[in-house]
Amino acid sequence: MIVEEEVAGAEESLARDIPEFDSQHLTPARAFSPWIIAMVVTIGTFMEVLDTSIANVALPHIAGSLSASQDEGAWVLTSYLVANAIILPISGWISSVMGRKRFYLISVLFFTVFSAFCGLAPSLGLLIVFRVLQGLAGGGLQPSVQAILADEFPPEKRGMAMALYTIAILVAPVLGPTLGGWITDNYSWRWIFYINIPVGIACFMLTRIVLEDPTHIKAARAANKGNLRIDWMGLSLLSLGLATLEIVLDKGQELDWFGSSFIVGFATVAVLSLGGAVLWEWFHPKPIVNLHLLKERNFRSCCILILCLYSVLYATTYLLPLFMQQMMGYDATTAGFALSPAGLFTMAEVPFVGYVLTKGFDPRKLIFAGLTLIGISLWWMGSMNLQAAEIDMIMPRILQVLGVGLTTVPISTIMFRFLPREQSSQAAGIYALVRNEGGSIGIAISSTLLQRKAQMYQEVLSQHTDGSSPWVHQAVSAMAAHPGNALDNHYAALARLYDAMLQQANLLSYMDQFRALGLVILLVMPLLLMLKRPGVQKRIELDAH
Repeated sequence: MIVEEEVAGAEESLARDIPEFDSQHLTPARAFSPWIIAMVVTIGTFMEVLDTSIANVALPHIAGSLSASQDEGAWVLTSYLVANAIILPISGWISSVMGRKRFYLISVLFFTVFSAFCGLAPSLGLLIVFRVLQGLAGGGLQPSVQAILADEFPPEKRGMAMALYTIAILVAPVLGPTLGGWITDNYSWRWIFYINIPVGIACFMLTRIVLEDPTHIKAARAANKGNLRIDWMGLSLLSLGLATLEIVLDKGQELDWFGSSFIVGFATVAVLSLGGAVLWEWFHPKPIVNLHLLKERNFRSCCILILCLYSVLYATTYLLPLFMQQMMGYDATTAGFALSPAGLFTMAEVPFVGYVLTKGFDPRKLIFAGLTLIGISLWWMGSMNLQAAEIDMIMPRILQVLGVGLTTVPISTIMFRFLPREQSSQAAGIYALVRNEGGSIGIAISSTLLQRKAQMYQEVLSQHTDGSSPWVHQAVSAMAAHPGNALDNHYAALARLYDAMLQQANLLSYMDQFRALGLVILLVMPLLLMLKRPGVQKRIELDAH
């Protein structure tokens, strides 16, 4: 193709002009170690992922402070997720147009600025506007960092680099609710946004010093210079489809899904827009999102694995604290602290996984071991009861997060392995979108099934708690055998029996959700047979253009 010839010619020109050009990795020699670059840019990812969860526990405070209802306050989360989803898949294209370093710096800068504006917002309307802008700015951070790591490190060292990235994206969601609750209780909800300011400034200054664009990004910019044609149709269809899909997933359960004309309308727009976007981008000569990357077997299989894995992880992260509060009587802060130890185990495990990968261990075996641990942890969670101690909920969560660490690091390492190096930004954008949408889908489905299964079990149990049933009569008589008015005691005993029935219905529903999530893990395991093990002897050929 003409565009490919232009990029190749630009790369050859750059290779001649840059004296210390590394032909193996197509990256100019650097003054800074890749590890310094990795640590600096991962700060931005940690900050952005933290912001997706830190505001959750503060919603009642935000709504009360700004004179809004709980439903209106929920748009603080929805608006951010919608904006984030729009920018994720097109981040690779933006990097090729303006340069990855410039795009990353602009993302960090505006994310920090709009974080400050969110903290200063005097009304809910302005807060939602600033959250949209914050989400648009932050959407480019995750895929940019993953693409940077894929380019900065040779294939045999990417395991450790991706381990550092995995720590950020796994620990941040665990830490977010706990940190958000503590800040809100001890200071003000506005400080959950203000804390981004010093972190963002440090990340911006350090990134500006250490990061340089790889040669293929410079070549792409040179090829696009003066010949930039924006795929407006693809951009419009993709943005509209992802925005409406995110709203459907976030508001579906609250509005009774397809019983609501609002959800039906937005779902219709989402299906038509995304379907049109796929067809348009597939046949467009210069698509804004290169869907042809999904033809590569490893990348396609890894995307499916990540979609299912993060659906399970985020669903569990939603269900477990809710179970501890609704069924066990924990408050939000205590539930958050009870789940926090899992993050510490992740920080200890993930570097070890990265080290093992750098020694040539088959990543597919690690993925299998990780999925097995996740499945065991979910079956364990599905066996809990109302007499469970705190440790009985902490241990399966730790086991699950250890399994996620064993899975995500090798997936992040091998999914880019058989793709052209110049497509790393596009691939990272698709990967980040799949991961985030997986989380949204997992939460939406689990929250819906949790309530509907509870209603189903309530109906089933109520059929066996009829007032004429001998065991019901016996139980009520035993509970009512107290001094006082017999009739009052009888009704009080019936009320306690009804509460116990509701509690059992809810418990059975929670157990079903955990076991269903375990079944999802079991069903995706055959995808491991589709993965190719990257051969060390092929490194140079596969990483060349």
